Amino acid sequence: MSAPPRSWLFVPGDSERKLAKGGESGADALILDLEDSVAAARRPVARGMVADYLAAHAGTDQRPRLWVRINPLDGEGLVDAAAVVRAVPDGLVIPKVAGPAELLRISHWLEALEARDGIAPGSVRLLAVATETPAAVLQLPDYARVAVPRLAGLTWGAEDLPAAIGAAGNQDGSGAMALTYRMARAQCLLAAVAAGVQPIDTLEPDFRDEAALRAACATARREGFTGKIAIHPAQVGPINEGFHPTAEEVAFARRVVAAFESQPGLGTIGLDGRMLDMPHLRQARRVLAAEAAFGPGDA
Repeated sequence: MSAPPRSWLFVPGDSERKLAKGGESGADALILDLEDSVAAARRPVARGMVADYLAAHAGTDQRPRLWVRINPLDGEGLVDAAAVVRAVPDGLVIPKVAGPAELLRISHWLEALEARDGIAPGSVRLLAVATETPAAVLQLPDYARVAVPRLAGLTWGAEDLPAAIGAAGNQDGSGAMALTYRMARAQCLLAAVAAGVQPIDTLEPDFRDEAALRAACATARREGFTGKIAIHPAQVGPINEGFHPTAEEVAFARRVVAAFESQPGLGTIGLDGRMLDMPHLRQARRVLAAEAAFGPGDA
């Protein structure tokens, strides 16, 4: 799979049953969790279970990508990383990140851990949960200026930030998401694209409301997000469908690429009464790359 994962499913790292169900969910990526879904007393057990799960699925082509959410860097994050890196996860999800400087710090840890375990340097990537504190939101523009070679994506969250601010919740008086959190979402999207990494939309907390999930996926994809967090296996199918190009989009993308290829050297062409230029060609190629990666109608 060359395209970025559409569905990122959180799985508690201390539940053998949920780990098994996660692997059967159809998710493009699993996030094996050592943070919020695991009680502090259970973390040593969870570290061992996650490392065993990674080792058991290493080198398997037909599998989800396997990531691990560690604890914050000022907590048990280093202990978590030291326990699981030897099993070579695809990457680590880093919560409560203040900015790219913190990611560079954990990159140094990973260099040492990879050397310890005989792993190729740079193998373990990073995904940052980049909006969980006010300072993190204010530092989002730094991702366009500070290169983090291991960084694979940015995601945001609307649950931890209100608590950090001292807000009563993340909604306004009408029940819609309040401006502060819409701003964090938009800045996360822009920061990810500016940094050249995947922008991943946050979770929908009511896993039973499929209609709301499908609407959220459509909005997120239209705005430029390329994947979404899931907290229940039932959310995986709708997310995969929501971030998969439609047949109409694929057909139009093929026509756009063919039109430009038939007139090499031109930066602007006409198609169906519209003038198309290089941004349209780049978007068409992205659509075709996603269709090739996930297969026609794959969900």
